[in-house]
Amino acid sequence: MLKLINNIENKKIDSRILGDKIFAGIVFLFAGITISPIIFIIYELIVKGYKQINLAFFTEIAPDTYEAMVALNNGKVIPGGILNGITGTLTMVSLAAIMAIPLGILIGIFLYENASKRYSSVVRDITDILQGVPSIVLGLISYFWIVKNITNGFSALAGSTALAIMMLPLIIRSTEETLKMIPETIKEAALALGVPYHKIILRVLIPTGFSGLLTGVLLAISRIIGETAPLMLTALGSMKVSFDIEKPISAVPLLIWEFYNDPNMVDLIWASSLFLMILVLTLNLVSKYILEKRG
Repeated sequence: MLKLINNIENKKIDSRILGDKIFAGIVFLFAGITISPIIFIIYELIVKGYKQINLAFFTEIAPDTYEAMVALNNGKVIPGGILNGITGTLTMVSLAAIMAIPLGILIGIFLYENASKRYSSVVRDITDILQGVPSIVLGLISYFWIVKNITNGFSALAGSTALAIMMLPLIIRSTEETLKMIPETIKEAALALGVPYHKIILRVLIPTGFSGLLTGVLLAISRIIGETAPLMLTALGSMKVSFDIEKPISAVPLLIWEFYNDPNMVDLIWASSLFLMILVLTLNLVSKYILEKRG
């Protein structure tokens, strides 16, 4: 009788193990189906984009249509590169970070310190709404605000303003959530020692949550670095390297759009897209590493 019971129990265990394996197989199958488009896209970018990436790709400006056409007819790599786009992207992203990071962190600290107040709830709701606003709308806002009334023309400043507005919601929310994770006992200990409240924020809360704040900033940068629509309405683009924030300036996404309209620049489209993908992927991996190290 005992042997019969053991056999029944073993059969139940075996059936459960088999069911687990079948379920795990189904999960892996659908996971593979889900990520397969991403794998194909990455493969396509690498295969079609790596040939165009060389030293000139990073040190020379974009070529004109004639130069590209002659190179293609001769079976050569298209001369030139995307230096004007790289410098423009770095300029606008840096300027946007200068505008958005201090303001976003300050607003995040305010929301953390005044979580229960009605005004904080309003600010939090506006932040959440702003995070869902299409980037083209933010480009229009910057166009009427900066392009029409301040610089009186397309400029890096207008593009940076649009990107800064896009960065704000992510920095604000990540700052608030990071500070919530800091134990209250740390702040209470500083108060017990008689430390002024502003020094508690500057020398206790911010250094303690620095890795979380940095992660939020990097994620915000990785979000804006590939934006095209708002820059078309603000920065416009330029075929030369420029650091004048009051003049039109190029960016890697803008160059990809310009190359797209020229059949002779197809190779540069793939190479520029591959470069942009690697850049965004690197920022996301760094953010993930910092987040895991903090945890």
